[in-house]
Amino acid sequence: MRLKSSIWVSAYLRRCQTEGVFGAVSRRGAEDAGAVFVKVVLPDRTAMLYAPAPQTAYDDTRPFERVFAPISPQPQPEALVDERLAKEIRFDPDIWIIETEDRSGRHFLDLIKQG
Repeated sequence: MRLKSSIWVSAYLRRCQTEGVFGAVSRRGAEDAGAVFVKVVLPDRTAMLYAPAPQTAYDDTRPFERVFAPISPQPQPEALVDERLAKEIRFDPDIWIIETEDRSGRHFLDLIKQG
């Protein structure tokens, strides 16, 4: 069983805070099982977007963990990231959107293993 989205988001924001990274919920989703998207804004106003990884990326021995995948390999203009998020909201109005700002682009997420 996976940790409730609201609890995961709170823990993630606390992690960001302890690392000196500003983070906030820009859209509150479903408390129990809303998908979480993380937008990391860089100083040049580009951004990276991390989405939930496909179910096939999860380790059967650790199904409670959340794994993410970058939407693109490089930062994109923030407006493009916001357009993508608007599409995601139209598809699933229960999503969470977390926004962070970090000069180095740190995200503190477990990413899908490419291979």
